[in-house]
Amino acid sequence: MSTNDLANKYLVAAPRYTSYPTVPYWDANMFTVDAWRKSVVQSFNESNSSDGISLYIHLPFCESLCTYCGCNTRITKNHAVEIPYIQTVLKEWQLYLDLFEDKPVIREIHLGGGTPTFFTAENLELLINGILENALVHEQAEFSFEAHPANTSEAHLITLNLLGFKRISLGIQDFDPRVQLAINRIQTVKEVRDVTEMARINGYHSVNYDLIYGLPLQSVSGLADTIHEVLSLKPDRIAFYSYAHVPWVRPGQRRYSEVDLPNAEEKQGLYELGRRLLIEGGYAEIGMDHFTLVTDSLYQADLKGTLHRNFMGYTHQYSQLMIGLGVSSISDTWSAFAQNVKKVEDYMALVNGGELPVFKGHILNAEDLVIRKHIINIMCRGYTSWHLSKERNNALTEGLERMRLLAQDGLVLLSAGDLRVTPLGKGFLRNICMALDARLWRNQPQTQLFSMSV
Repeated sequence: MSTNDLANKYLVAAPRYTSYPTVPYWDANMFTVDAWRKSVVQSFNESNSSDGISLYIHLPFCESLCTYCGCNTRITKNHAVEIPYIQTVLKEWQLYLDLFEDKPVIREIHLGGGTPTFFTAENLELLINGILENALVHEQAEFSFEAHPANTSEAHLITLNLLGFKRISLGIQDFDPRVQLAINRIQTVKEVRDVTEMARINGYHSVNYDLIYGLPLQSVSGLADTIHEVLSLKPDRIAFYSYAHVPWVRPGQRRYSEVDLPNAEEKQGLYELGRRLLIEGGYAEIGMDHFTLVTDSLYQADLKGTLHRNFMGYTHQYSQLMIGLGVSSISDTWSAFAQNVKKVEDYMALVNGGELPVFKGHILNAEDLVIRKHIINIMCRGYTSWHLSKERNNALTEGLERMRLLAQDGLVLLSAGDLRVTPLGKGFLRNICMALDARLWRNQPQTQLFSMSV
C-alpha cells in the first residue's frame, strides 16, 4: 500500500496523546477537589526530594489573534492586565505551597501561552521571583519559555536568562507571506534571525522553532523555502506539527475554509517533504513531530531511552508531579489530572477567594495506568513490551488485537510480547496509540472531538 493510500486510510480524528486518558474521556464522577489535593500531596511526598516537580505557567494574553491557534488565549492591547494576573498566579502557587510540608524542588518551569512575551521583562521577573521565593531549584533544572519573534526584546532574553532560563521556543509556522496573512501571524526572517542570535549571545543553549504543515494556502514551494531559511538559522530543535483544524472549537479558524486547506494527500506530501529536508539538513527525528541536532538534550534522552512526554510536550527528564498554574492549565500527579477554569475572570475570582481554580479532572484507575505506560513508551521510544500474565488487563489485550491491522499495513512489528514502530509507522503514531485507547473505543464520539491524524 502506498503512503498516500495509508494517509487516506488512517485519516481519522485522533488525539495527540499528551495524556491518557485524553481530556474528553476524563471521568468527572470520580473527581473531587479534595481528592485532587490528596493526590498532589501524595505525589509531592513521593517524588519531590528525588525528582523535584515541574511547573507549567499559562500566560494567556496576546495582542492579536493567530487564527490557526488552538490555545486558550485572551486578545487585548491593554497591558494593565499584567500585574493583576501575575498576582493571582502567585496566590494560586501559594495555595499549593500551603499543602506541602517541605519546600518544593523546581525541576522545570515552562511559560506558555498565549504570548509570554506580551508581559514586560520586569513583570516576568516579578512572576519568577515570586515562584522561586519559597522553593529550591534542582541542580538539573531547565527553564523555558515560548516567545513571539516580533515582540521578544533583548530585555526579555537577558532578564529571563539571569533567572535561570536557558531554552526559548519561537513560533515560526511558515515564512510564506500568503500563509502568514491567512493565519494572521506576521514575522519576518530577519526578526527571527535577530531573536535567535540575541538568545545565543545571551546564554540560551537551546533554541526551538515551531513549524506547522497543512496550513491554509500552504504550498510545496513555500514550505520548502521556509525550511531552507530555518536550516540556515540552525535551531537546536524543530517541532514540525500538523495543523489542527477545529473551527467548532476555535471560531477564528473560520477566517478561511476547508477549500483553502491541503487535502489528505497534499498534507501528507507536505509532511514528507518537510521531514526529508530536515533529516537531510542534519536533524534527527525524535518521537512524534520533533527534530533535533545531535547536541540537543532531547536527542541525548532519546539515545538513553529517557525521553518523556507530558502536557508540555516532549522533555528530556521526568518528574512525577507537574503543577499547572494560570487559567486553563492542566496538572498531573501521575495518578490524577486536573484542569483549571478557562475564563480569566472565573480563574481570578476563585483564586482570590482562596480556592484552587480546578473545575474538572480524572483519577486514573489501574487499567488507565497500564495503557498510559504503553502509550508513553510508543510516543517516546517507538517500542513497548508487556507480560499479559502479570498485567492481566483486558483493555491491553483488546488494544493489541486492534493493533494487528496496523501490523498488516507495516506500521508496527508485533510479537507475543512487544511492539516496535516501523520507520513507516513514525508518521502514524497517533493512529498507533489510538488502537490502545480503551476509553475511546468503549465510547465512540458522536461528534468530532479531535483534529485529523494526517
